[in-house]
Amino acid sequence: MYKLLFTLVLPAMMLTSCFKTDSACDEYDPCGYVVPLSQKQELEAYLSMNAISATAHCSGMYYRIDLPGTGKSPKVCDNINVTYKGYLTDNTVFDEAVSPVNFDLNSLIGGWVNGIPLIKEGGKITLFIPPGLGYGSQQQGPVPPNSILIFEVSLISVQ
Repeated sequence: MYKLLFTLVLPAMMLTSCFKTDSACDEYDPCGYVVPLSQKQELEAYLSMNAISATAHCSGMYYRIDLPGTGKSPKVCDNINVTYKGYLTDNTVFDEAVSPVNFDLNSLIGGWVNGIPLIKEGGKITLFIPPGLGYGSQQQGPVPPNSILIFEVSLISVQ
């Protein structure tokens, strides 16, 4: 009896799971993680000291929409095509893509996952990312641990 039940129920359960949406994408909460207050204060001090006007995000990062764009808005699980420049607060460039590159948005650092959906295709944004939404306490190539990251991103397309 259990064999028959197992043989009938398991395939039905497997098939119905194929029709479900990815809840991690649909239910993503950009405010679900908030950086520690000390990181937010350090970022605010940097912005203030450099007279940078930026908007606070609920997660503790800051951003400036340089061009909102007019195309499709990306969702967390979309593939994005972008150009970007990443640098540190001392203006040291640590990464740059002058030709468009593709990424799955949900595979990137939290600052990008929270910030890129704020613009549409054709848009440009500058992200000011505290360590907790960046590379954290880990050295990442030329980026020292606990670094504030700044990214200038142009969203070319969304797939």
